[in-house]
Amino acid sequence: MANPNPTSSAVDPLSSAKENLKPMNSRISELKESRTELFNRIQSLKQDLQNWRSKLDTQVKIYRDELGELKKSLNVEVEQLRSEFQDLRTTLQQQQEDVTASLKNFGFLQLQGAVKDEKAVKDEKGNEEDPQDSKIEASAEISIEADDVEDTKNEGHEKETEASTAKA
Repeated sequence: MANPNPTSSAVDPLSSAKENLKPMNSRISELKESRTELFNRIQSLKQDLQNWRSKLDTQVKIYRDELGELKKSLNVEVEQLRSEFQDLRTTLQQQQEDVTASLKNFGFLQLQGAVKDEKAVKDEKGNEEDPQDSKIEASAEISIEADDVEDTKNEGHEKETEASTAKA
């Protein structure tokens, strides 16, 4: 006898296919959920990265601004120090010139005093010509001339120093 229910045999292959699809459907839905979770996680990481970059850019800008301000401040201080050192150099050179001039005047006055004393002694002796007197006067004049030559050399050297300092 033949199969009394021909539809039941046709249903069996469909039902087994449906049973096989159920685990696949559940697996597909799990994969979709996993994909959604991964997508959300990636989006969250992208947002975190953008926030981190923004914070980093802000910090870098702040540090650059601070460094720029510090650089300007240091440049101003350096210029002030240069100016102060130049003023000190000028003051010291002026003081050195004043001391040199004072020493010259003091030495010249002493020499003049010695010459006057010698002349006074000479006048007292009755205008006797003492060869020693003429030697003292000549050495005083030579000494004064040597000091003048030395000062001229020093002034030339100071001007050269000032010129080289100005270049620097």
